[in-house]
Amino acid sequence: MAIDSLQEKFEHLKALLAPIRSAIVAFSGGVDSTFVLRVAHDVLGERVIGLTTTSPTMPSDDRTNALAMARRIGARHLVIESNELEVPGYAANPINRCYLCKHNLFTVCSAKAAELGIEEILDGLNLDDLNDYRPGIKAASESRVRHPLVEAQLTKAEVRELSKMLDLPTWDRAASPCLSSRFPYGTQITASGLDQVEAGEKVLHQLGFKVARVRYHGEVARLEVAADQVARLFDPAIRELVDNELRRIGFKYVTVDLRGFRSGSLNEGLNVPPGAPTS
Repeated sequence: MAIDSLQEKFEHLKALLAPIRSAIVAFSGGVDSTFVLRVAHDVLGERVIGLTTTSPTMPSDDRTNALAMARRIGARHLVIESNELEVPGYAANPINRCYLCKHNLFTVCSAKAAELGIEEILDGLNLDDLNDYRPGIKAASESRVRHPLVEAQLTKAEVRELSKMLDLPTWDRAASPCLSSRFPYGTQITASGLDQVEAGEKVLHQLGFKVARVRYHGEVARLEVAADQVARLFDPAIRELVDNELRRIGFKYVTVDLRGFRSGSLNEGLNVPPGAPTS
């Protein structure tokens, strides 16, 4: 069924949620899951709980943001420590790493749902995500996780627009995937490497680069910032500061990707159809 207007999609989303008797929202505090938790809380009240898993792969600012967003919404919120590096095979960083991560997340959600007698698990997958390489979709399917934004045919831009309408501060928040996404497939993910990446990105954020990635290539840090900000990295003062700080953090070489930030740039060259639920 095609739904034309944004308001119709919003009403359809609320209608989809209304019959649910109880739900857990897999809640990262990002744009999509914050919007889902807010609308689910508006519709279901105390019958919905946000669940956040934290680990060394999660930027510390994301944990802080998730706590703040849950408080702002007024939703019940569970925070569970879950170290993905301990998941068999995860640290080797295979191309289905996202499947292993989501399988772990939804296993935690399913166990908590069973413990609390909760019927549904919801996530923040949106319509645009179906066009990217998302092996985690298979893990969601295996755990019978529902994607209410997909069901309501909402795109990322529409989620942002509706979030702004609801006065959610996440409406213009930059995407913040887990720190493991900075490691090329096949590169071992380590706690020390994750720390380097997070520290390097904090340097860039403090310099005003709102969108920034430090891609981890062993001794080499490959920096991605918004395309219209790349030239700033070559300002002599900024260049020297960034180079010194990233070397202090532990990188031997610091390079700049002249093409600028691309979401999922480490998926480039993968011979995998978009959205393929590889495992």
